[in-house]
Amino acid sequence: MSYFAAACVFLVIGQGMMVSGYGYPFADIGAPATLALVHVLAIGWLGLLMVGALLQFVPVLVAAPLRAGRLALPALLLLIAGLLLLVGGFASLGGTPGMAPGMLPFGAFSLVTGFGFVTIMLASTIAAARPLPLPARFVAVGLTALIATVLVGGIFTLVLSGALANDTAIALLLEGAPLHAALGLGGWLTFTAIGVSYRLLPMFMLAPDSARATSKAVWWSGVVALALVAACVVSIAAGSAAVKWPLGLAALFSVSATLLYSTDLSRLFRERRRKIVELNILASYAAFAALLVSVVMFALPVTRSAAGEGAAAVVYLFVFGWLTGLGLAQLYKIVPFLTWLECYGPVLGRAAVPRVQDLVRERRARLWFCLYYGAVVAATISLFADNPMAFRIAVLAQLGATSGLLVEFARARELSAVAAPLRFPAGAPRPHLFLPISRPQE
Repeated sequence: MSYFAAACVFLVIGQGMMVSGYGYPFADIGAPATLALVHVLAIGWLGLLMVGALLQFVPVLVAAPLRAGRLALPALLLLIAGLLLLVGGFASLGGTPGMAPGMLPFGAFSLVTGFGFVTIMLASTIAAARPLPLPARFVAVGLTALIATVLVGGIFTLVLSGALANDTAIALLLEGAPLHAALGLGGWLTFTAIGVSYRLLPMFMLAPDSARATSKAVWWSGVVALALVAACVVSIAAGSAAVKWPLGLAALFSVSATLLYSTDLSRLFRERRRKIVELNILASYAAFAALLVSVVMFALPVTRSAAGEGAAAVVYLFVFGWLTGLGLAQLYKIVPFLTWLECYGPVLGRAAVPRVQDLVRERRARLWFCLYYGAVVAATISLFADNPMAFRIAVLAQLGATSGLLVEFARARELSAVAAPLRFPAGAPRPHLFLPISRPQE
């Protein structure tokens, strides 16, 4: 919950920055303000969200307890400190007084260390399971992409701060920034999210979860695409400019993986035994639609060129429609589930307890999700139309919907929707908003 709470704070900050006119499209795509905004969202929101989810669900994927769990708190503190230093360094490049470019490598070091702790926890837990189930193999590849992403980013900070003037590093910064983003958004975040969804969706919908040929094809297609992107990074570092055709091939494999994944999602929905699905599933399928649309649009030269600097409109749909939409949708289930375990798990079988779905009220949250996805579509269209004012209004609506959903998460933590007679049975601890419950040793 501490990871989720910190992530949600950074999501609100990032959207607030856009509403205030900070970063793209009010500045160039490579401007320091845009870089600061991008990392607040990519690391502060999506990164912390993914780490928090994996700490909870990797043990479920491999049916083994989390290893080295004591590293979770120092990792969280290092990641937050590293992000703040990174943002301060970018702000200094934009002329903000009181900041220094030297903050960039210190921030990168803190982030590398924090993500290193995360990798130790998750990789050691995954390594304890043999043979690896397919969802865990997705996570393993995602962690590899994470390592590559933070190391390449660390090189970028050394160049930007002036600590490194090597020609190879400079070439990597000038030509490799899109690859850095692809490894992070496509490899670390998307590939990992797909793997986790292969376990969570069948669990939530009571659908068959056996690995099929299409699921394995998604894994192989994604691995090949990420390997081609990584090869391009090495090629740039080696001084070669022959990266156009490998990137085109990587895009082809990405589209193939997305289409195959879409068929798996359709099959899961058709074969589910829970005929009335909960709101988190419906909202997740809206995110899956955004994934399909954004990947196909990015692969088409016409829509990619029409999407603005660096295909910004398509990237926006990918980040907020797919990754953020999926994150908010699953938090709507995960937060009440963890709250239920904390509060009612200790008294289960000894007292009457509510159901997990009794901790939320879907009617109000459904309106927030509709507003959120509608605002994302409007913001994407405004970027295509190169209309910053319309973009600002759409993001303001998006921020309002996000805030409404965060209130719903807080209400679930406070058990506000639970009937009074069932709210706190004897022996049930009261959950904190985002801090863990300390229990005395028996």
